[in-house]
Amino acid sequence: MKFIKPAMAILTSLVLLGCADGPSHLIIAPEIHTPTTVKYHNKQVHFKVTDLRTATHIIQILREAEPAQLMTSQKSLSDVINQTLKNEFEKQGLILNQTGVNYIDIIIDTALIKVKQETMSYEAKSNISLRVKVKNNQQTLTKTFNSQNSSSGPLSADIAVLERDFNQQLTNALINILNNNEITQFIK
Repeated sequence: MKFIKPAMAILTSLVLLGCADGPSHLIIAPEIHTPTTVKYHNKQVHFKVTDLRTATHIIQILREAEPAQLMTSQKSLSDVINQTLKNEFEKQGLILNQTGVNYIDIIIDTALIKVKQETMSYEAKSNISLRVKVKNNQQTLTKTFNSQNSSSGPLSADIAVLERDFNQQLTNALINILNNNEITQFIK
């Protein structure tokens, strides 16, 4: 009998923690730490990022018989990708402007974490799909970079962990774009 009160207190705390409001926005901040290698020598390129997703949220939490809980990023995903890639391409020697015959278009097709939240467990699946279109004065190259991840666990999904994993997943996709030999050769 003396174990029932502490057990009930713990259970009540866990239930309240599961119901507590978490952050309303995610911080999407990919961190690229690669050695700076000049691949391009003052090559001018028109650069843009376009978000073609039908909705702008990053996390979608689904619970039975409840409306979906949606979470967006503090800054638009297209702005984050634009700034990150712009900085890295400039380090590689590209001059990014609005003129020139060469184009790099980054298209965000998918960037979503779907969480299926049960009473005592969750399952999360994340998917990022970025399409890169590179045009020079003669031809066009299109490459798609996909990244998928899944996780599951007891109780509720930890938004901070999902955010961290998504940032790592996005970082890897951006590094793959920056280091892709076909893209590099096509721009040169």
